[in-house]
Amino acid sequence: MLLSLFAPPEGKISIPSLIVSVPVCSLVLWIVYCRTLHPLAKYPGPFLASFSRIWQLYRVFQGDMDVAHRDLHHRYGPVIRIAYDEVSISDASAIKDIYSAADVFAKTDFYTLLRPPFARYPDHFSSTDEKVHGQRRRIVNSLYSMTSVMESEGCIDQVSELFLRRMDDLAGEGKFFDLATWFQFYAFEVIGVLYFNKMFGNLENGWDVSGVTTALDTLLPIHFASCFVQRYLRPVFLLPGSLFSRVRGAIRGLSKLRDASLACVAERKNLVQDGRKTRADILDKMFRIYEERGKELDYNVIDVEVEIYAALFAGSDTTAISLTAIIYHLMKHPNAYDKLVEEIDKATDAGILSQPNIRHEEAMKLPYLDACCKEAMRLHPGIGWTVPRYVPKGGRTIVGQWFDEGIRVGINPAVTHFDRSVFGEDADQFNPDRWFRGDSVNMEKHMLVFGAGPRTCIAKNIALAEIRKLIPQLLRAYQLEMVDPGKEWKRANIWFNRVSGVEVRASKRSTS
Repeated sequence: MLLSLFAPPEGKISIPSLIVSVPVCSLVLWIVYCRTLHPLAKYPGPFLASFSRIWQLYRVFQGDMDVAHRDLHHRYGPVIRIAYDEVSISDASAIKDIYSAADVFAKTDFYTLLRPPFARYPDHFSSTDEKVHGQRRRIVNSLYSMTSVMESEGCIDQVSELFLRRMDDLAGEGKFFDLATWFQFYAFEVIGVLYFNKMFGNLENGWDVSGVTTALDTLLPIHFASCFVQRYLRPVFLLPGSLFSRVRGAIRGLSKLRDASLACVAERKNLVQDGRKTRADILDKMFRIYEERGKELDYNVIDVEVEIYAALFAGSDTTAISLTAIIYHLMKHPNAYDKLVEEIDKATDAGILSQPNIRHEEAMKLPYLDACCKEAMRLHPGIGWTVPRYVPKGGRTIVGQWFDEGIRVGINPAVTHFDRSVFGEDADQFNPDRWFRGDSVNMEKHMLVFGAGPRTCIAKNIALAEIRKLIPQLLRAYQLEMVDPGKEWKRANIWFNRVSGVEVRASKRSTS
């Protein structure tokens, strides 16, 4: 018996020995069960992952989960165990099973910690109840259609013009700069003007005036790490964080973010109540829903506040990551860079592209631009972790393997985007031409940049509009060169697949 190991020579177990022996014996039995009798025991993976979530937490702070996942799948195959009750699947064909609208695999409790603390209903991302999610999303879904976004295209142009003026300044000074930082400023300002017609000042001043992005840099690793911890352990896990000044500062910064979003909503509410005319931004459209159909839809001011808070919290990160990835890979592949610039110049000369601002509908006519954007986002999606779901009641067969109900299953976009059966034998290489020579429809179907099924990112069209408009304007106006072409960017995959250290110099092009 295990307890006898802790007994003294006389055979009696003391209270201190009992206090030590019970948890140790329980842990040993739990490990034995997880590694031999658990339904997932047959799947390979890291030792710590077979009986705990410690391996996932470690990878958060290492910032390399996408690399770790790819290595494990390469070694063990399409299904690996990444926690005692969770597997990662690399086979792209599983997308239709796990993220289908027809057979819903519910979101796991990973997402509940991301819910705005003051919300009546979870925001669209953190909602785990599919019925509630569908009902709440339908209320505002039309505001995020491309048609609706294009009604505010001029606002995106305002931010683009400011971004290019700042590039003028940097080019004139001959300084190198981190492009990832400036794209973060740009994407954050676009959220500001689209939602409530104001910028935060980051782009104008060249630093984080609002303090929000700096706060998120500090908080997000801990925040996402907490999401992997069992719900009953999260308070215990988060408590030590309050001992560190940087974390306390980040929490204060997020408090300011909440205050800022609430203040913007309150200001707009006063304008609406006073009958004063406001610009038709997203916030204005939300207030129209509230005023005209609020009671019918159970849509109150606090629900508007949740939309704004969620947009500020997560609305700029993945867009900035995608913008950076596109330019980074183009600079790393000069032939592709030159080919895209040639396409942009020819379209400008032919009068297809407007000046100074390229319209979204015009950018859609540039096939090589589209291919470059897709290819960069394929290699470096904004989310670099598995997107976990619960297997529904009754269990399901996925990629020929049976999984009991309640098991967590998920696909990491930064793994499945490397599936050679879909993207070709050179799937680990940047090659925009694959989108012309291969089955582009099938490849598109297996892309998870913006999610899939009913949980596709609601702000997808905002991100695409920013990307398609800014990239050609930037490359038409400037020649971008890496300070050190041999240097790799810095990556920190904390769930958002963040990047930094893309140091470039910009010089004004004579053709712009």
